[in-house]
Amino acid sequence: MAQEIERKFLVKDDSYRQLADSKSRIKQGYICSARGRTVRVRIRDKEGFLTIKGPSDESGLSRYEWERQIPLQEAEELMKLCEPGLIDKTRYLVNFDNHTFEVDEFYGENDGLVVAEVELSTAEETFS
Repeated sequence: MAQEIERKFLVKDDSYRQLADSKSRIKQGYICSARGRTVRVRIRDKEGFLTIKGPSDESGLSRYEWERQIPLQEAEELMKLCEPGLIDKTRYLVNFDNHTFEVDEFYGENDGLVVAEVELSTAEETFS
């Protein structure tokens, strides 16, 4: 099981679009989300994924994550089991200063929200 260490940021403009190396459409939902533990099903373009995340550590930067690719048809069926509030977004990948930023542009209930996150090797790692 991998440990995920990440930082998140609100994005104020759309300059990331010109810097992006790629983009993909993502639809996702949560089968279970309780006390910081989540079971998520995601469809990214034409691929399905099932992800389980544990609670964050005391710093709020790190938590355990398990993810596996699953057949698209199974992901579509699992979406029917998700809690209300499915998420629809476009993810842009922006490489900067030896890091890949995932910039998510949300639609639907979260229309207009843009968030960037970057995964780090350690909680102490810095970047420009």
